[in-house]
Amino acid sequence: MAFADAYLEKQRNFQIKIQAKPCANLKYIIVIPCFNEFNLIETLKSLRNCDKVKPSIEVIVIINSPKGCNKEILDQNNKTLNEAKNWIHETEDSSFRFFILHEKDLPKKFAGAGLARKIGMDQAVARFNQLNRNDGIIVSMDADSKVQSNYFIELEKHFTRYPKTNVVTTYFEHPVEGNEFDENIYNAATIYELYMRYYKLSMDYTGFPYSYYTVGSCFAVRSNSYVKQGGMNRKQAGEDFYFLHKIFPLGNSYEINTTCVMPSSRISDRVPFGTGPMIRSIIDSNNKEFLTYNFSAFLELKIFFSGIRELFKIEKSDLEKTIKELPNCISKFLIDNEISEALKEINENSSNIKTFTKRFYNWFDAFKILKYLNFAHETSYTKKPLLGEAEKLLMNIASIKPAQKNFKEYLEVYRSLERKF
Repeated sequence: MAFADAYLEKQRNFQIKIQAKPCANLKYIIVIPCFNEFNLIETLKSLRNCDKVKPSIEVIVIINSPKGCNKEILDQNNKTLNEAKNWIHETEDSSFRFFILHEKDLPKKFAGAGLARKIGMDQAVARFNQLNRNDGIIVSMDADSKVQSNYFIELEKHFTRYPKTNVVTTYFEHPVEGNEFDENIYNAATIYELYMRYYKLSMDYTGFPYSYYTVGSCFAVRSNSYVKQGGMNRKQAGEDFYFLHKIFPLGNSYEINTTCVMPSSRISDRVPFGTGPMIRSIIDSNNKEFLTYNFSAFLELKIFFSGIRELFKIEKSDLEKTIKELPNCISKFLIDNEISEALKEINENSSNIKTFTKRFYNWFDAFKILKYLNFAHETSYTKKPLLGEAEKLLMNIASIKPAQKNFKEYLEVYRSLERKF
């Protein structure tokens, strides 16, 4: 029995859609959802032109559309399909293969990035399963992203050095200048990426152990980890966030900052939230100042997380005292979210501090942090201009104050900090 037999049997209506036999040394399968895309070939070229590695690589593209999709999008999907097939015919070789799946009339209730990504990832699992290779790597990409030429070299270095890795996230940079888009789009992309980095590094600063980017074009997961956590979900947007926060608690999660993925900076309305919609929203705000979470809310979270070990096997009376001594906002939030009952259950099922800590952060997870931040800004804090809060974080983590107070200067400082980690 191969490693993923049971998983694949549970997937409703699953069937193998790629009949070609996988190469014996297949190690990486890149999965790319594609909906109403105009430039898929550039993404495929970017992957194909990477520096070579010894293992075989496959790319699975899922051109998809929902039932009742309008004719214009269907026509574009068909055009993309034909262009991709012609390009593949001219460029493919045995060690780097491309497969195109055309998934039409997907159920409207589920059709979207999540279902398309799941279709591709489940096919990747099936191919690794044919080889019974539970350490095969499923790489998630988007159809409008490009990669640095050393992309596969750096993935191979990492998974060779850390073979027990469950998941990696890869460093990314949105294009913030050039001739492809209007200057307003590049400016909006700069603001949005700075916001992403401010939020992520603020999470790092609090001590939260699962502080990683959750960008659909920027992660890779080991196939047995994918299976163990039940595979990709069918959410129409945010599927990457929900999926990855199921994987991170397994441990052996890493960031690769020695290569780069370049997601597109374009405006898009294909999903309800994410880069495209955020860039549109920033542009539509007519230069209204971009506000973000108050850094003080993260500081309260940091104070709370710094004392987590003291909550192991804590008595109820001591817990009440500890909670009261915390800053006001986090204290109220914990009481409202019944921390006493949660810790009682966590402690009853934890024989040591390691187990306790893992169970605690399964309770106080990324979703609860977001809930706390929203609570904090409804009751205690107001959102503040992004540059000011980004500066406060920089001063706390690196004692850095950029010479020029503008979004591009601050973004470059944040990028340089992350490239060093």
